[in-house]
Amino acid sequence: MSQTQIIELVNQYGYLGIAFLIAIENIFPPIPSELVLVFAGYLTISSDINIIGAIIAATVGAYLGALVLFGVGKLLSVHQLEKVLSGRIGRVLRLKGSDVVKAGNFFSEYGGKAIFFGRCVPVVRSLISIPAGMVNYPFAKFSLFTILGTLIWNTILIIVGHYAGHAWQHILGIVDEWLVVILVIAVVAVAAFLYYRYSKTKAKIK
Repeated sequence: MSQTQIIELVNQYGYLGIAFLIAIENIFPPIPSELVLVFAGYLTISSDINIIGAIIAATVGAYLGALVLFGVGKLLSVHQLEKVLSGRIGRVLRLKGSDVVKAGNFFSEYGGKAIFFGRCVPVVRSLISIPAGMVNYPFAKFSLFTILGTLIWNTILIIVGHYAGHAWQHILGIVDEWLVVILVIAVVAVAAFLYYRYSKTKAKIK
């Protein structure tokens, strides 16, 4: 979907367009939520759309999209994935069934934080719902952390678009650059944390 098509959808359908596009973005990450949210923020000064309504519409859309992937995760049970990785696919990917159990244990322990902060990281905000479903993370907690994380993300970008005004496209370019930085920082932080946990576990074994 092109930038022009996204803008036309939001222009034509208002709140419904915002909710629909954000829901789809959660399922298919290539659709940029940044564009939808920043443009929606701009519309709060150039149309009948208001900030609160835009934030609610975007948050509802994001939550509905997250629910779809949470359901997909439930269909892909840990046991099923263990069986898959015990075969040829596991050897090709260099993964074992026990790796799934470890990942499940990690998510069970840090799932809330992962969901909350993951909602503010590009790509991760979409994928984080799948492992939550796989490990049967409590639905109420999943909903709470998803809505809170999404609410913060949506509020920030919509307000940015609101104050950017007619310069929203220029600001969007800056936002995109910062998102790359955020993604890199997130990857490095997770890698450092996992290395720390691995080193700590190894030290205990010794």
